[in-house]
Amino acid sequence: MDKKHLDQIVEGNFDFDIKEVLLEGWETYKKVTIYSISFTLLILSLQFLFMFYAEDYVFVFSIFLAGPLFAGFYLVANKTSLGEKVIYPDFFKGFKYYLPVISIWIIGQLLTVLGLFALILPGIYLMVGYMFGVLISLFSGLDFWQSLEYSRKIVHKKWGKFFVFALVLAVLNLAGALLMGIGLVVTIPVTYYSIYHIFEGLNQHLPIEEE
Repeated sequence: MDKKHLDQIVEGNFDFDIKEVLLEGWETYKKVTIYSISFTLLILSLQFLFMFYAEDYVFVFSIFLAGPLFAGFYLVANKTSLGEKVIYPDFFKGFKYYLPVISIWIIGQLLTVLGLFALILPGIYLMVGYMFGVLISLFSGLDFWQSLEYSRKIVHKKWGKFFVFALVLAVLNLAGALLMGIGLVVTIPVTYYSIYHIFEGLNQHLPIEEE
């Protein structure tokens, strides 16, 4: 996937069905259920360890580990969609794209926070707009700024619908957290798998950009 392809998406007239992509995310989850649960538990365990035993260093998880770990869900969703066999180490392959992923993770969150501090609405706009930043980097090899900008331009075309989608995901994860946190082992993977499937719908079976 190159910039020309991304420009075509930005200029095109795409659409997506929220219920359909959630069901696609669920179907992907069912194909790799045990791995998804195990990997999510690992992420949550790392987060809790930092929060309760290394509170002063919780930023290490948020900045340097979270992005590549969550990117693993996208890479697994891609393999599953292509009908390829998934093994547990596939979830850790986000670290192969470490620098671009954490650059997007850090800059995207920084700009979102600045937007929230400014007038709140710009922050919400960017929070939704940067939804595809990591995906674009993974499957196009673009740098962090181009990935964030293409994501924003794509989402801007249907921002209202993407906002509703983001709200639905937030409610699902809140419900998962309220179930003593147990539900998160379902809602977190389904969240990332669903986001992947929207993006896949725009691109159709993406080849990964090899480094």
